[in-house]
Amino acid sequence: MKLIGPAALMPITLLMALLVTGCGGAQNEGRGGPAGDGPVQVGFVVLQPQDVPLVTELPGRTSAYRASDVRPQISGVIRRRLFTEGAIVRAGQPLYEIDPLPYRAAAAEAEANLASAVASAAAARATADRYKPLVAIEAISQQDYTNAVAAAEQAEAAVAQRRAARETAQINLGYTNVPAPITGRIGRSMATVGALVTANQADPLTQINQLDPIYVDIQQSSSELLTLRRLLARGDSAPMSADVRLLLEDGSEYDAVGRVQFAEAMVDEATGTVTLRAEFPNPQGWLLPGMFVRARFTQALDRDAFLVPQAAVTRDEKGEALLYVVGKDDKAERRTIVAPRTQGEYWVVTSGVRPGDRIITQGTGRLSPGSAIRPVPAETPQPVKPATPGGRGAAGNTAR
Repeated sequence: MKLIGPAALMPITLLMALLVTGCGGAQNEGRGGPAGDGPVQVGFVVLQPQDVPLVTELPGRTSAYRASDVRPQISGVIRRRLFTEGAIVRAGQPLYEIDPLPYRAAAAEAEANLASAVASAAAARATADRYKPLVAIEAISQQDYTNAVAAAEQAEAAVAQRRAARETAQINLGYTNVPAPITGRIGRSMATVGALVTANQADPLTQINQLDPIYVDIQQSSSELLTLRRLLARGDSAPMSADVRLLLEDGSEYDAVGRVQFAEAMVDEATGTVTLRAEFPNPQGWLLPGMFVRARFTQALDRDAFLVPQAAVTRDEKGEALLYVVGKDDKAERRTIVAPRTQGEYWVVTSGVRPGDRIITQGTGRLSPGSAIRPVPAETPQPVKPATPGGRGAAGNTAR
């Protein structure tokens, strides 16, 4: 048997390599490889218009439903404190007692002055009554009678003055008990027993806050409010109920639902925001004045809007929103859309698409306008080519 040498094997080896290369090229051509890709399989969703709520999340701070600073109406020394700090007090409940002795004496003096004025008025009226028949028979002069009548009227005016002074003295005596002006939770006392207080002083004795219900002041920029009003004016949207949910500082959601009461009719010059006030029930007192919260509520309802998965939308260098749809003859068609905001995992699209459009959401990595595609529903698994010997797979055909 004659052996074939290495030199004789070289032509055979070269021929086999050429055959393998030719078969690989034909195989790649049949599979749509780099030399000539076939239609790319893409997943799509069918769009239908729907009513999309305009959900807004804004920062806010809590404030008391009612807040009252307790101040003395008279000057004096605090004799007793009649409440427990941090407790619930009722309107009219005594909180402090100011030393009443000086005001009790003033009330007694006013009472005595009134009695004296009443007696003087009675004597002056009696004199005028006696002079009346005498002036008729000219037993006294007309001037004497006129003076007697004037004296009686002056005495009656003095009675009215003394009566007002007595009432003032009694009111001041009542002010020695400092009552709660509203019902609510009272804070710490700023004055101790024995402290001297003065009428209408700047510093309050304490503060009372009514916390159930409680207000939440929400800040919305004037530009957002203007956009909302224009949206409502066009008729594309409808105003929604003013129900509000709260996110607390620890990230939890407050279990009660509040309602927007009003929006201020002016813009804060320092912040450029408009304040919206919402009211929340607070029976357990979890919300305290000054807490930072986030309010989430629906301000309007977009009629006939489209929800497009965020994976289908891209942006060009100008910032315009783009997406691909399944076009005529299964060709990829690129559209420019208007997508002003997101809603969860979707873009809210208001222009650029039509009902029944098939929006490509999977396999967009290798698409270009007019490229051939093989559309399947988005739930269909996307093919993944095995890795080539060079270590690179055809990931461009996979779902993005």
